[in-house]
Amino acid sequence: MPSNVEYLESLELFGMSLGLERMQALLERLGHPERRFSAIHVVGTNGKTSTVRTTETLLAAAGLRVGAYVSPHVTGWGERIRVDGREADVERALARVRPAAEEVGATQFEVLTAAALGEFAEAGVEVAVVEAGLGGRLDATNVLDARVVVLTNVALDHTEHLGETREAIAAEKLAVVGDGATVVLGEPEWEEAAREAGAGHVEVTARSSLALAVAAAEAFLGRPVDPHAADDLVVAGRMERIAESPLEIWDGAHNPAGVGWLLGRLPSRDWTLVVSILADKDADAILAALSPLGDRLVATSSGHARALAADELARRAAPYFADVETVEDPVEAWARGRALAGPDGAVLVTGSLTLVASLAAVRPATVR
Repeated sequence: MPSNVEYLESLELFGMSLGLERMQALLERLGHPERRFSAIHVVGTNGKTSTVRTTETLLAAAGLRVGAYVSPHVTGWGERIRVDGREADVERALARVRPAAEEVGATQFEVLTAAALGEFAEAGVEVAVVEAGLGGRLDATNVLDARVVVLTNVALDHTEHLGETREAIAAEKLAVVGDGATVVLGEPEWEEAAREAGAGHVEVTARSSLALAVAAAEAFLGRPVDPHAADDLVVAGRMERIAESPLEIWDGAHNPAGVGWLLGRLPSRDWTLVVSILADKDADAILAALSPLGDRLVATSSGHARALAADELARRAAPYFADVETVEDPVEAWARGRALAGPDGAVLVTGSLTLVASLAAVRPATVR
């Protein structure tokens, strides 16, 4: 019989299916674990994982037992489900939900979400900080009665599922707001939409993950928190500083808005870029946005089924970069990028979290 993780990975073959019917049926069979703790729900286009992890850190520093659920992962499935600052035992968490999940034909994300909610209930957390997977209204995480909802930002991404305008996408994301919830916004233009969705209180803050997390934690606690508690937090694949010689940063920016956020936070250097982009993303806009960082780009493929082939990515990068190389294998592309940069240069690995994940699996312990 396949292990629980093997079972989980096999579900990828069946793709994504939005809707709450299976999730509600699954939680009914599990005794509704989502009702046994309070929740902060994080939705938005970019920055959700960093906001969840920062909020988790601040609440733990304030003395609470905290669960955290994020997606996708970079280093392994355990990264997605955390309790008291530690990765959960994914085999155990999946074993708790697998029989019921098989009964209802749950998708991979539904199984993971149910496993996380079950783990939080079993551990007796006081609050879970939960990242939505896609959108909000039909997302499997929209089973929570969250006291606080965070909308990080809204950009044109997943338009085939969420709508063709930012307004439509914001409405999909704010559909998770329950009556009387506090909504924390990183962008002021959604205040009226948040109130129409049922918010009892709306707080607008800066777009940074720290500002959003501080506002969310303080709204939940009803008292100030110490933002310096998150000073040492490192989130895998999100502005992660990997090495100093050459300077190397990994960030899974996968849409133009994510690249825009990244550009404002990188040190001013002549960057060598190692890039893979999924075929359903706006590759030309991403490449154009990255072009001010440097003249050298190594085009690769993360190995994900939806990734652009390296030669196609290189062709599309040629108008924006003077020196474009094609290296299909991501590990070899990473090595080539480091070689091109030299010990005094700078390397940026970006374009897709799937690229970062493929490299994280082979990164030597000495490269930190």
